[in-house]
Amino acid sequence: MATSFQGTTTKCTACDKTVYLVDKLTADNRIYHKACFRCHHCKGTLKLANYNSFEGVLYCRPHFDQLFKRTGSLDKSFEGTPKVVKPERNVGNENATKVSSAFAGTREKCVGCSKTVYPTERHPGHC
Repeated sequence: MATSFQGTTTKCTACDKTVYLVDKLTADNRIYHKACFRCHHCKGTLKLANYNSFEGVLYCRPHFDQLFKRTGSLDKSFEGTPKVVKPERNVGNENATKVSSAFAGTREKCVGCSKTVYPTERHPGHC
């Protein structure tokens, strides 16, 4: 009796094709193929450590800075201490979130410079 492999029904956010576990990448609670995780502007391949996202659109850090910081399209406060943007809370499996957060490091970004803010750097004069 042969059993057929059912596969997965998970679809890539970028190309809407099936994503298999070996090629799966999750960023901002969205699923991508590793090859589809690219900068919207230059089409360069991104890594979890070097991307920014604005309204669901992915950018490499240089193009994110070029397109949004210089144009003033981001809502920034230059008065007082810099605000730290916290990532959205994942509403999925809490145990999986705890395990993955142990390996993910911090994703908090400084609003002034968009760089990662580590726990030891959280102070009023960060930027």
